[in-house]
Formats: sequence, structure tokens, C-alpha cells
Amino acid sequence: MGLPAGTRNYSYAQDMAIFRTKTHWAMLLALLVILFTAPLYCGNYWLSVANLIGITIIAATGLNILTGYCGQLSIGHAGFIAVGAYTSAVLTSRLELSFLVGLIAAGFAAGLIGMIFGIPSLRVKGFYLAISTIAAQFIIIWVISHWTSVTGGFTGISVPPASIGGITFTSQASLFYLIMVITVLVVFLAKNLARTRAGRAFVAIRDNDLAAQVMGINLFRYKLLAFFIGCFLAGIAGSLLAHWIGFMSVEHFSIMDSILYIGMIIIGGLGTTIGPIFGVLFIRLLQQWITSYIVPGLEGIFTLPAGFATGIGPMVFGLAIILFLILEPRGLAHRWQLFKASYRLWPFSY
Repeated sequence: MGLPAGTRNYSYAQDMAIFRTKTHWAMLLALLVILFTAPLYCGNYWLSVANLIGITIIAATGLNILTGYCGQLSIGHAGFIAVGAYTSAVLTSRLELSFLVGLIAAGFAAGLIGMIFGIPSLRVKGFYLAISTIAAQFIIIWVISHWTSVTGGFTGISVPPASIGGITFTSQASLFYLIMVITVLVVFLAKNLARTRAGRAFVAIRDNDLAAQVMGINLFRYKLLAFFIGCFLAGIAGSLLAHWIGFMSVEHFSIMDSILYIGMIIIGGLGTTIGPIFGVLFIRLLQQWITSYIVPGLEGIFTLPAGFATGIGPMVFGLAIILFLILEPRGLAHRWQLFKASYRLWPFSY
């Protein structure tokens, strides 16, 4: 994190701290207060939108670690989210295990499946690796659809409400607290991971894997680790999604969703902690704006062909990605850095 002229670090602990000044801590406290008091002044509709945004941030953060930091392009992220969702659904619904067991198992199941499909990353990269992850998407969805005795197949499976220590999260407000606590922890984890030995190895592999290998970085080990962490977070997001919706079917995990996640981290800014947050907020709020205002407005003026209204969202989303790639290829995170530098938002005193 950059500091203004005249401000310096006097110890290694200060240099490594995420929040370095008193104003940083004050801004963090204000943000947390606003965030966790939201159920007091937001209705169920906007709380449900916030819950979806929180779940999506967790999944997008996992993909950002895999693609943004390590450079391993994955277009099958929705498939790994499906693994987590169905793992948690089966454990809590059919085996009647606790939500926490289902949540942790969902993360590990998705992480292990991600490692299996990450094995080709040692031999292939770029476009070819993307094709192999697309194959993972189709294979996972096919298995879920046809393993009827466990997953319910095309019929789907009901998921009980999340419950921890006798507290059952049934309302949007209670789910908001659960999802946001996990989201904050995941973002904090991703921020710290980027500064560890593994995070630096990911960046070295992304920038030049041959040079990283010459420097002694084990490509196979760190690529598989990136797949495990990225898919682990996808599994956590899938578990939360399953208990938030209350019912799972394969329709929730289409290839379009995988592409949507790629678009989110591109729009937000690859390889940054705040990028997935910006990207998810932009896309999810854009979706709400289109479905709540644009489509009803057009239907009130024109007689639209059947299916045309549902296609407006993907069209606008594709246009947004094109515009960002042309006008702001480094994403909203870069624009935020420029904004902070222009208005000198970082304080001078500790």
C-alpha cells in the first residue's frame, strides 16, 4: 500500500501492516459499522441482493487468486461452485450433518476436484488450459445431473437452513451476518496470501513461469496450490449459496456463470484484492438495474419478441467487458488507485 510523501515506516511490522495509520483504522471501523448495521435500515430485497453479492465476492476472490495472481485461466469456476453446493446439500440434507461440517467439507471437496483438473496446468497454459477447465465444467454438471440417487439429478435437492450452535439462519437479515462475516474473513485471507511466499510464487509464475522455475519455484506444486485455494473458496461460496437459496439444481451453474466470473475479475482488476469486490458490485448492481428498470421500461414502450428481454442482460454485460478491455484494461482497482493518488486520501500521521 503506497503512503504519501513524508510518511514512512519505522519497523518491519509497520511495513507489513495492512492498515498503517489511524485514519485507516477509523475508515475500517466506519465501514464495518455501516456494513453490519445494514439490516437495521435495509429491506429484505436489498438484503437478499447484498447476500448474493457477498457469496459472489467469495467465489470471485477464489478465481482471482487462481487467475489474477497465478495466471491460470479457468472458465469452469461455476462447476467448482456446484461441487461445494451439492457437497454441503447432501451432507446436511441426506446425512443430517451440521452446517459447519458441510461448509468445510464443501471447500475441501471443491479444492480436491480443482486440483485434479489443475493437473494439466503443468503441460498446458493459456487457451488450452481454459479449454480443459471448460471440460471440467461440463463433466461436473454431467455427473451431478446423472448421479440421481445422491444429488437428485435434474429434479434437484432441498437444502435445510444453515444452523450454528442452535442459531438457525432463516431470514435474510440473519443470513446477511453469516455471509458477511465469512466474506470479510475471505478478503482478509486473500490480502495476506498475496504477501506470503506462496503469493509471491503465484505472481512469479503468472509473469514468467520459465523464469520462476529457474529461480527454484516448483511450478507443479504452486499451480496445484493455486487451484486448491481458488476452488476451496468456490466450494465455500457454493455451500453458502445452497443454504441461502434452499434448493439446488444444475440450472444454477451454467457455463454463462463461469464466464460471468471471469468478467467480474477483469472489470474489477486482475491480481488485486479489491478488484473482485469492485467487479462483483458493478456486475450484480448492473444486473439489478437492468431487471428492475431497463427491461420493464422497454416492455412498457415496445412489444418485445419472446426471449428478447432475457437476452438484454448478457448483451449489456458483454458490452461492458469490451469497453473495460479497451478503455480501462487494468480494471476499476486501477481507477481507484488513481483516485486515491489524485485526492491524497492516505493520511500523513500514524
